[in-house]
Order: sequence, then C-alpha cells, then structure tokens
Amino acid sequence: MELLSVNLGRPEAVPYTDQPEGLTGIGKQPVDGPVRVAAPGPKGFGASGLAGDAVCDTRHHGGDDQAVYAMAREDLDEWEGVLGRTLPNGSFGENLTTEGIDLSGARIGERWAIGSEVILEVTSGRIPCRTFQGHLGEKGWVKRFTRRGAPGAYLRVVRPGEIRAGDAIRIVHRPDHEVTVALQFRAVTTEQTLLPLLPAAGDALHPEVLARARKYKEKYEEDPGVKSVTVQSS
Repeated sequence: MELLSVNLGRPEAVPYTDQPEGLTGIGKQPVDGPVRVAAPGPKGFGASGLAGDAVCDTRHHGGDDQAVYAMAREDLDEWEGVLGRTLPNGSFGENLTTEGIDLSGARIGERWAIGSEVILEVTSGRIPCRTFQGHLGEKGWVKRFTRRGAPGAYLRVVRPGEIRAGDAIRIVHRPDHEVTVALQFRAVTTEQTLLPLLPAAGDALHPEVLARARKYKEKYEEDPGVKSVTVQSS
C-alpha cells in the first residue's frame, strides 16, 4: 500500500460555489517534497490538515475530523472508464491519492501509518456537494457519485509529521466492529435505516454523523414499526 501523491490546492475564484467570497481550494495538484500534516483545529475554525493546502469554506469542510481527504487511485481509474476522460491524481479534490488500500472497506476508527511519522484515523466518507460537481463539470455528478458509493475517506490526524509521495501506508489498527466507510456513506445518503448501526464505531465516527445516528436510533428504538436491519461486512 502506497501514497502515490500528496495534493494541495490554492484559493481560486469560481462561479459554482456558495462560499461567501466565491472561493474554493478543490483544485488540488500533486506536489514534490515533504508536506507537514497536523490537526488544524475544530471545524469552522480549522481548515486543512496539510500545510500549504487551502480549505475556503470552513462551514462545511476542514477541521480536525475532516483534516485529510484520501481517494484511491483504483476508484479514479474506474471513473476514468465511466466518464471517458483522464483523471489525474488530485482530480476529486483529494489530499492523498492512494494505491492498494480499500478505502470503501476501511473501518471507521481504522488507523494508518504513513511514512515514518504520521498516523491518521478514518472518520467518515466524503459527501459530494455543488462545488465538487462544478469542479468536475459533469451533469448530475452528485447523484452519480452517491449511487456508486465509493466516496473516499476523511481522516483525522492522530500523530503529526511529514509525508511525501512514495511513502508506504500501513494499517496499524483495525477496529473489531463492522462499520465501514461504505456502510457509513450509505447510511447518511441513500439508506438511512442503516443509521442505527453506526454508533458501534463509537467516538471514532465523525461527531456530526454520530449525533445524527444516535438521534435516529432513539426514534428507531421507540417506534416498533421501524424494521431492523442487518448488513454483511464490507
């Protein structure tokens, strides 16, 4: 498992975002050399976990629980075939383009060691937005991306340090629950009846998702008309 590229973005004015100043940092490009990774601070104040990377709309992006966004090269390759176009590393606005690691099957709370210093922890999948669709320029992109259910993974910084392209990625902790990125993503997008399963991931889950899941679970437990669900491990 390898880190193929580290991708950083600069603020850019675009017509397809509702960020108050019309800026986005989604247009990320691979960079040479080491990049410092550290927890950026709470959402709404902290931005990207990577030094030199822009997160312009801190209302919805960035912060400690979305400090780093990873996308698998394998998923980009599949989208290239579907869309009939080249998608270089960083095309989905990801900070890390990986190879050989199953992001959809990663469990919430799973920890990765990258290089010799950094440890990151999986918190949730990425929810597509208007800015993402505008950046790709693909009609109906939000729905298409959601239907496929391979959103990549947001990560928090457990141990800071430097990373660079070519670093090895090692899974150093894999929780014993069955809440994967794919399951979490389906629960918050297309299959909300799966929400009661998410609290099994505990505090490793993105706090906003955990709060939503707990609220739904309370309603589910009080309403005998709501059917229970089971899922196969991803």
